[in-house]
Parts: sequence; C-alpha cells; structure tokens
Amino acid sequence: MILAVIAVVLGMGWGIQMSASQNHSLAPAHAHLNLVGWVTMSIFAFYYHQVPAAAEGILPQIHLGAAFFGVAAMVPGIVMALRQQGETFAKVGSVLTLISMLIFLAVVLKSRARA
Repeated sequence: MILAVIAVVLGMGWGIQMSASQNHSLAPAHAHLNLVGWVTMSIFAFYYHQVPAAAEGILPQIHLGAAFFGVAAMVPGIVMALRQQGETFAKVGSVLTLISMLIFLAVVLKSRARA
C-alpha cells in the first residue's frame, strides 16, 4: 500500500506540474503511473489484506517485486518513448507488469484453492 500511495502522490504532483505549465505531452506516462502505480498496487494491497493467507510464501514477494519494477521501468520508459529516446524501458516495464499480473492470478487461484 505504501508503494501505491507513493505512486499517487507522485502522480498528483506531476499532474499539478503539467497543469501549471500547460504542457500535457507526458500525460500518457502520468496516466500509467496513476493507473498501474496507484490503482493496481492498491488493489493488490487490499486483496492481500483481505486474504492474509494469500500473502504467505515466496510467490507474493516475487509478485510485489515484479509489480514494483514493472511500474518503475514502464513510467520512465513511456516518457522516453514520447521523447523519441527509445522504447526499451517501456517494453520491459510492460512485460514485467504483465508478469506481475499473471503471478497475482496464480496467487489468487492458489488462495481460492485453499479456501
């Protein structure tokens, strides 16, 4: 949840900066920070809070790492892509984010099987 809140604070600050400068050219990166960083990470946190058994073991730790590094690579990668500086980080971040969601699916299915 801490990572989600950090993401939304950064996203809100970035949105204020874009509004004040009237330069919204990086809005896609800002949107991904808020959606993937804030919304998705907070949903993960709520699930793990509601289903404590799901947070047990190594898989949830791998999930958190993949989710964090996915956002950490994707958002600056989108900035780089928008500035025509390459798409590698955006691609790596996107794949890590997808992997994290697949891991989360495995965690959810595993926790449901226990119930």
